Amino acid sequence: MTPSNSPAYPPLPIDEALPRLAAALAAGPCAVLAAPPGAGKTTRVPLALMDAPWAKGGRILMLEPRRIAARAAAERMAEMLGEEAGRTIGYRIRGEARVSKGTRIEVVTEGILTRMLQSDPELLGVAAVVFDEIHERSIHSDLGLALTLEVQAALRPGLRLLAMSATLDTQALSRLMGGAPVIESAGRAYPVDTRWLDAPWSRPGGRGPRFAEAAAGLVCQALAEAEGDILVFLPGAGEINRTASLLSRLAPEVAVAPLYGALPFPRQRAALRPDPEGRRRVVLATSIAETSLTVEGIGAVVDCGRARRQRFNPATGMSALVTVPVSRAEADQRRGRAGRLGPGLCLRMWTKGEEGVLAAFAPPEIIEADLAPLALDLAAWGVEDPAALAFLDPPPAPALAEARKLLAGLGALDADGRITAHGREMAALPAHPRLAHMLIRATAQGLGTEAAVVAAILGDRDPLKGRASADLALRIAAVTGPQRFEAGHPGLADRGAVERIRAEARRLAPGTPDPARAQSAAGALLALAYPDRIGLRRPGDEPRYLLSGGRGAVLPADDPLATQRLIVAAEVEDSGREATIRLAAALSEADLRAQHGSAIRRVDSAEWSRRTRQVEARSREMFGALALADRPWREAPPELLGAALAGGIRVLGLAALDWPPAAISLRQRIGWLKAQGGPLAARLPDFSDAGLLAALDDWLTPHLAGMRRIDEANRLDLTALLTAALGREVRRDVDRAAPAWFETPLGDRAAIDYSGTAPLLRIRVQELFGVIRHPCAGDPPVPLVIELLSPARRPVQTTRDLPGFWNSSYAEVRKEMRARYPRHPWPEDPALAAATNRAQARRT
Repeated sequence: MTPSNSPAYPPLPIDEALPRLAAALAAGPCAVLAAPPGAGKTTRVPLALMDAPWAKGGRILMLEPRRIAARAAAERMAEMLGEEAGRTIGYRIRGEARVSKGTRIEVVTEGILTRMLQSDPELLGVAAVVFDEIHERSIHSDLGLALTLEVQAALRPGLRLLAMSATLDTQALSRLMGGAPVIESAGRAYPVDTRWLDAPWSRPGGRGPRFAEAAAGLVCQALAEAEGDILVFLPGAGEINRTASLLSRLAPEVAVAPLYGALPFPRQRAALRPDPEGRRRVVLATSIAETSLTVEGIGAVVDCGRARRQRFNPATGMSALVTVPVSRAEADQRRGRAGRLGPGLCLRMWTKGEEGVLAAFAPPEIIEADLAPLALDLAAWGVEDPAALAFLDPPPAPALAEARKLLAGLGALDADGRITAHGREMAALPAHPRLAHMLIRATAQGLGTEAAVVAAILGDRDPLKGRASADLALRIAAVTGPQRFEAGHPGLADRGAVERIRAEARRLAPGTPDPARAQSAAGALLALAYPDRIGLRRPGDEPRYLLSGGRGAVLPADDPLATQRLIVAAEVEDSGREATIRLAAALSEADLRAQHGSAIRRVDSAEWSRRTRQVEARSREMFGALALADRPWREAPPELLGAALAGGIRVLGLAALDWPPAAISLRQRIGWLKAQGGPLAARLPDFSDAGLLAALDDWLTPHLAGMRRIDEANRLDLTALLTAALGREVRRDVDRAAPAWFETPLGDRAAIDYSGTAPLLRIRVQELFGVIRHPCAGDPPVPLVIELLSPARRPVQTTRDLPGFWNSSYAEVRKEMRARYPRHPWPEDPALAAATNRAQARRT
């Protein structure tokens, strides 16, 4: 008899939905169960399914997104059967497994289902997979559901899949699962009196109470106005500890119980149960208490409205832990915790107006997470395109591409994106791909136990609680050496963290690490896991580093690591223009070369320097973006220097060159001819600034060989270079159609200006005497604009019709000019006069 039918256990709301659920799974392989928090689905459903005909002889796997929930659910189900966990009901989480041959229901988490699938794609012996709290949208749940749906379709059509959700869009989930029936349980909830703040607890620039003070104030209000214990939702352990410290003074009569993932399990278990001394409790919890955990005796909820999330930036390859407002769905789940025993109270630490801007749901983890583990799992499964799998939300392409780039750099993927033998070894290890790579490579170097310590430290909370330098070696010393744990001593390690890290290190690599060796190898080991975060100190007094991946990062100025030339950053927070280094280790150049020598390359370059305004030829040893050595390249080929100088000219523009008048004229003539159109224009090159810069390598760069500075380039004959670029035949046609000069009757040459819309000839009136045809240019010819000048070379008339000028306006000009310039000839009929550039002899 299942506990749902046993009189020893009180009925739960989910009980009425169990027959419908059993019928749905008897008729088809998939179902969706929608039940609010507190309905009892986590413990009742697996036990009810265990005796179904299709489950005979098979196990039921239930995936829980959180370790504490997985262990608590297994223990609760085992207690309902009068057993201890590990017999009929077992669990398997990271670092701990309590299962036996007789286990029928196994609660798993932390990607364990994925590893089961990778090693046994058919899931032989498994009758059903239950995805609990799938609305939390953990990346493990999303991937596990996608993979099991493919297994069901291709290998195990009889495998049952059940998705259980409290708030998710069940219709979308039903469509993903091939139209699976949706069974709904109304649940049972008592009314909850929900109250909001009258005004925001903190205003920009205001003097409102700090976060922990505001939270503690609401807790005291809830203690005064509600019966039973108080469940308080806070974003993280730091806020929990600060609020607990305040409550020890404000409400010393109550028992304060923290509840978060890094607590030892006995303390987590204690927080779920009434106080053994009968005192009222205040349970200070993170979001782990929103759904799958049952915290007994709760009569009121204080929701501080914040949650902590990891956000990954694919552009930088870094994650940032951010505190964000909760979604409306999360707030509703938290509120529901107050109405399980009877009418309850929920105090929200935000105003009713602020609630209107909350998002409807929290974003799925797959949208914001580091996708390197997912990319490795997909490669191990043989999937190149995630669209081939049934994801509720496909992984974002930029983040997936960044993840695959990292995996390729670690040797997990080949050039075609397929998993390598090394990648399969990595996928088999219960660690992030970076750490798995480090463990495998370090073991081959005889540093396996030391690498396990490093991996365990990186996978847990900081054992020094951030109170010391960012130096990883200090954490290694705390974990591997004798350590005092007296409370209140500022440099002491956290006992719980140290014990967890030691246990995890033994699980990853059994054996005893050498403390001194582990500390001295810290940088070398981190360099294996984080080749893109090896940092080289920039010049200057501030501890600013350039990371090998190209990102800038900074250490606190007083950190002892700040004097190191090379470091490896393990934890880097993407905090703006430069990232902030939270955890790192010093790295010797010898260790860098030993671990990544094949990736260090010599790069010879000749580049234009904006700072020195000349070509600088350097020979560098590069590791990623880092220049480990940088010296002058004295053997730089002349052609490379010339090309770099051409690059400088592109930066500065053609105005940086000294253009002689003849070259300027040639460019203007060609520009005018092109503007006129016609057959000739189609044959002419583009001698504008843009055109010459685009063709720089054709007409100028070859002549810059060996040059480093602009003044050297200015020694070149630019007119000759442009003429050569034209070619003899085109140059001849240009000179014919747009001559640079007008030859006067005296045999002199007057320059024609082509800088405007029409060619312009500036010339003194006397030099055109006897000219009866107006000068032209172009093909077809167009009249020149003639600016007629006085003997003093001042403009007196502009004309496009010289014969017409002689016959009309000239008489007026002659009258005025004779008085002003009496020594110069002013004949009555200039068309018949001889041209001259001389004044008449003075009469005596």
